[in-house]
Amino acid sequence: MSHDGFGDKSVSKLFDAIEDSKHQELDKLIYALGIRHVGEKASRILAEYYLHLDNLMATDVETLRGIKDIGEIIAKSVVDFFALDSTKQLVEYLRSQGVNFDQHVSAKVTSIFTDKNIVLTGTLPTLSRKEATALLVKYGANVVSSVSKKTDYVLAGEEAGSKLDKAQALGITILSEEDVLREVAKYED
Repeated sequence: MSHDGFGDKSVSKLFDAIEDSKHQELDKLIYALGIRHVGEKASRILAEYYLHLDNLMATDVETLRGIKDIGEIIAKSVVDFFALDSTKQLVEYLRSQGVNFDQHVSAKVTSIFTDKNIVLTGTLPTLSRKEATALLVKYGANVVSSVSKKTDYVLAGEEAGSKLDKAQALGITILSEEDVLREVAKYED
């Protein structure tokens, strides 16, 4: 089962990774499709709203524009993307290969982070950026990439840099990983 440049173990790991990728959540698939103007956050919003790729493919600009944080540019880009014959062929191919088109919706918990804009900066002591983002989203936060007047909190770790400086200048509340973990612990069973 070896392939040029790959041993049996490497080929096996590659096939396992491909098989695992078929079972990713819908938001990961939407992001991977590379729809213009649709990043990770928009992918997550779309997946949680539509719950299945077929639902998203059948939508229209007006419906998309009605979704919080989805504007005209993203709405038009999504509709245009799914109208392409090449996209329809790709989706059918992915379907034939057993790729997951569903989004599992985890229950969000209402907390002090609900509907708050939070920026992560620096290196956290124990959580990766991905883990911290998932935790904050679970507790209702909108994790955003840049500090502005609309930012409610900044979660800062080591070597936070200019985002921390800007947040301090704007008087935004700075949180540590410990602050966040202490807060979410209040909502755990």
